[in-house]
Amino acid sequence: MEQGRTAPDNVRKGFMTEQESEVQEGYRMEFHIMTLFPEMLDTILGESITGRAQNAGHIRVKTWNIRDYAQNTYRHVDDYIYGGGPGMLMQCEPIDLCFEAVKKDLQERGIEQEPEVIYLSPRGRTFSQKIAEEFASEPERPLVLLCGHYEGIDERVLTLLNAKEMSIGDFVLTGGELGAAIIVDAVSRLIPGVLGDESSAVYESFHDDLLECPQYTRPEEYKGLKVPEVLLSGNHALIAKWRLEEAEKQTEQKRPDLYRIYRENHPVVEEKKKRRK
Repeated sequence: MEQGRTAPDNVRKGFMTEQESEVQEGYRMEFHIMTLFPEMLDTILGESITGRAQNAGHIRVKTWNIRDYAQNTYRHVDDYIYGGGPGMLMQCEPIDLCFEAVKKDLQERGIEQEPEVIYLSPRGRTFSQKIAEEFASEPERPLVLLCGHYEGIDERVLTLLNAKEMSIGDFVLTGGELGAAIIVDAVSRLIPGVLGDESSAVYESFHDDLLECPQYTRPEEYKGLKVPEVLLSGNHALIAKWRLEEAEKQTEQKRPDLYRIYRENHPVVEEKKKRRK
């Protein structure tokens, strides 16, 4: 992973130095993360699939330290809240200057598409697989993720950056870094070349509004628990039918809210259920 202004001296697995990034061309999608704690994202996004995807040039992930753009001796980026209230609020200027640096980086490398700016916030639309697919469907458009901290950010930042708010769930975290990592991971998996088996992304949970069906590996029997016979049959049509039925069953039992959406989008499912009765 690259860092804004200064690349790390040591090259770890899954990370690229500034020099390596210059010769690595043809990224399918770019992610820029503005944060006060870039190191928090290093281990997560520099390992496993996202790390390999960066090294292979399928994605580019660059962290930008907002504190680098503070215009004061002590590099403060926060201040008291107007009108009173607990905690401190991140100021406009360092975030705005950081974003200007991101845009300059994109322009200098000939990327003309306006970036999509997302502010990780509990007030936002809840991130989902559908949204991940929307982002991945426009890989030429860079995704900029802004991580708040303390009590959040000055509201004017959202206007200046034309940012959309996005949440990863109805709970409160210390900052937006974990949410940003989740979004990068979920979107990256949908970029061609990132997964070794492209069909993997198609058969995972939430694809087509269904949870994933149960899966098994060797041995065929363990402590009296056997792999379903149909999966050993070699009959691909029967296996596909079993997997769909099991996915429907899992979704109906564990996520009835999601199953209702599935039925609305697939009226034929309701007809089949009526015929079985």
